[in-house]
Amino acid sequence: MTNIAPPSPYRKFSRQEWAKLRDDTPLTLTAEELNELRGLNDRVDLDEVVAIYLPLSRLLNLYVAATQKLFDATKKFSHIKDQKVPYIIGMAGSVAVGKSTTARILKTLLARWPNHPKVGLVPTDGFLLPNAQLEREGIMGRKGFPESYNLPALLEFLSAIKAGKTEVKAPVYSHLSYDVISGKSITISQPDILIVEGLTVLQTGSLPRDGKAIPYVSDYFDFSIYIDADEEILRKWYIDRFFSLRDSAFQDERSYFHRYASLDDVETRETANRIWETINLVNLRENVLPTRHRADLIIRKEADHRISSVALRKL
Repeated sequence: MTNIAPPSPYRKFSRQEWAKLRDDTPLTLTAEELNELRGLNDRVDLDEVVAIYLPLSRLLNLYVAATQKLFDATKKFSHIKDQKVPYIIGMAGSVAVGKSTTARILKTLLARWPNHPKVGLVPTDGFLLPNAQLEREGIMGRKGFPESYNLPALLEFLSAIKAGKTEVKAPVYSHLSYDVISGKSITISQPDILIVEGLTVLQTGSLPRDGKAIPYVSDYFDFSIYIDADEEILRKWYIDRFFSLRDSAFQDERSYFHRYASLDDVETRETANRIWETINLVNLRENVLPTRHRADLIIRKEADHRISSVALRKL
């Protein structure tokens, strides 16, 4: 009997098939710029940019242009002189999968298309509850889980962006102090595109019984991306990154994790693996991975960090 693959809402492209979709999109990123955008332990070279990110930037450019035309048509129909609002791209995936690097590369490439030169980027880390509050509520060990975020503030931020507000402030997070920086913010001023990057941005919740509307973060997205990799690959990347941080950022006495700076290799591996097992893996299985198929595009990474396939949701 012939095995027939079940129907899928996605069209899957191999790396080679996806690379051909670059068409004539020019490479507007230099090796020096890529080096500055690359995160710790992320292995992304210009070949990866050409094969994966240029076709993706072309696709998103087409989507944004189509949305801009739809805005013009709606404006003409309604006779209302509204300003166009930012096109929001959501990006989700596990800890250590390379979300931040992907977001920064896309931001840079998209800003070099002529019809949307202003591109913003907001990590949702800034919307985490302050450590003091997490400690009071007894959920410090669940930092990064949905309940550790100031969801009303994040929803208010996205609502203001989509309402076309001229300037919207977002809180800032310090990976050195492992906490939200009190009193510090970044200002988002009507970008053409805004990338919102975070662990659980595609998550939904239980619907209320009283019929009242509950918005989800993803309700504000025009397009969403999930970066995917096997659990054991993610574990290795997390441990590798922990070793790199032990020898760099953790050495700073101001670092929240300075206590790990003096660990030997065996202790470092055991500590990193314990944190992965008890926190990050649990969050991945419970809250991150289940949202994968809510994304419009799924990027699949392999152990060498190269992207092997791309799945695009059918329209």
